[in-house]
Amino acid sequence: MAELSTLARPYAKAAFDYAKEHNVINEWENFLLVTSSIVRDESFSSLLSNPAISAEQKTAVLNDVYGSQTAAQSSDALVNFTKQLSEHDRLALLPEIHTHYSKLKSQELKQVDAYVTSAYPLTEAQRETLQERLAISTGSIVILHEAVDPALLGGATIKVGDKFTDGSVRGKLQQLKTQLTA
Repeated sequence: MAELSTLARPYAKAAFDYAKEHNVINEWENFLLVTSSIVRDESFSSLLSNPAISAEQKTAVLNDVYGSQTAAQSSDALVNFTKQLSEHDRLALLPEIHTHYSKLKSQELKQVDAYVTSAYPLTEAQRETLQERLAISTGSIVILHEAVDPALLGGATIKVGDKFTDGSVRGKLQQLKTQLTA
């Protein structure tokens, strides 16, 4: 996996730099998202591994499938990007490229993802308060990803980057159990 990441990083950086320079960051992110899902498809991956199909044909098929799924035409820059990937036998890297591209976009826009798991669905007021407090503590725009886990009994767990906060009743009971058995 590290090798794929290493190979994908320069392509993602080049794509992001181009998209930023031409103010098409979201268009490129959408393209990378859709094409990475296309590349993951079994029938398309067998097409990628077929040596009888030329790089131009692979590029054309990928762009045609993208156009049929999004009802959007690929720009010349996107076609050239996929052509370069195809000529260097790198189309299979599109999922990794998308991952790196999304990270670059988040860094540029100073966005962080916060994963909140609560015992009950958050109210709009709780969501806004949590988002504001996390934005203050991280100094970034916070994008909340919510999940509900009734096993928490109450409270919530929050994961932002590599920081994890367990404010759930289940977590507090586990801490208490650890302290009592020690």
